[in-house]
Amino acid sequence: MSSEVWAEPTAALRGSIVVLAGRGEQQAVYRRFAARLAYDGYRVAVVADAAADLDGTAAEVARLLQDRTDVPRILVGSDTGASVAATLLAQGLAFADVAVLAGLPVAGATGELDWSAELEARSACPVHRGVLDEAGALDHGSLSRRDPVLDAVDAATLAGVLVPVLTLHGTADVISPVEAAAAVYDAAPEVESYLIEGGRHDILNDVTHRSVAATVVLFLERLRSPGRERVVLPAREALPLATMKV
Repeated sequence: MSSEVWAEPTAALRGSIVVLAGRGEQQAVYRRFAARLAYDGYRVAVVADAAADLDGTAAEVARLLQDRTDVPRILVGSDTGASVAATLLAQGLAFADVAVLAGLPVAGATGELDWSAELEARSACPVHRGVLDEAGALDHGSLSRRDPVLDAVDAATLAGVLVPVLTLHGTADVISPVEAAAAVYDAAPEVESYLIEGGRHDILNDVTHRSVAATVVLFLERLRSPGRERVVLPAREALPLATMKV
């Protein structure tokens, strides 16, 4: 089981993140996403193709997070990486303080795709598509792969995830239809869900990747301020009307 740790952030450490990659995905697929989070003070490691070896992934997550009890420990999963994250947390096979699930696949939703169709389904971002086309970044045709974890993750699994959960899903995801995925997400006891208009399956790396990364950071920062739902408020909610210029 391989993982890669990006450089430690130069600012004060805000949390330790382990990203569980989806089907056939290697660490390079998440370099841009990891760099954005690291810039905001988060240490990021990526575990390749997390569903390929569930026991190996659990051991790697434990190794990466074992000495990080002084900061929030965050498990981020995309595609089957989201399935693995939910499974590990629900079954007590891994421990984290927060989970971020992106593009969770629903059982039976994936069909056979050629490479051109797979690229279309994954992302509309030309930069990300270029990364996917690089040698060694991704096993072509991987979205058609049937992992046992695909059919094992359902609402009952999410109901067993007892940490705060952030979910991110594209409304144009043809790999995992948003309505079916939302029904699974909603079963988590403490969940905050966002839909990305027009977003495709690789939602962490789609054209909205900046907004998605910012949403992740805002969610994590909000959890650091117990009792405060938001830090940034619309002026009309924060100030008496008499003090506002209209």
